[in-house]
Amino acid sequence: MGTQLATGVDWWRVGASMVLVFGLLGAMLWTLKRMKTLQIRHKGEPKLQVLETLTVGPRQKIALLQVGQRQVLVGMSPSQFTALGSWEDSAPAQERPRES
Repeated sequence: MGTQLATGVDWWRVGASMVLVFGLLGAMLWTLKRMKTLQIRHKGEPKLQVLETLTVGPRQKIALLQVGQRQVLVGMSPSQFTALGSWEDSAPAQERPRES
């Protein structure tokens, strides 16, 4: 029943449905944000960091990754990742001078 026009649309039901959908969307976004902050808080310092990337083609990149105390040079394409080289890091990333 409710407020109906000649078209037969129940505007109370439409409005209540939209409020319900937006309420559920807001609750889901809040939950995801909360889960992310909890995940970051419990993990501590990240084990994997991207130090630098270089685009070498339209869909190819080379990335230098820091994994713990090891650095890994990785080639990336849309279909695969390839380890190009790996070595122990002699200085932590924060202390290393940045070259121009």
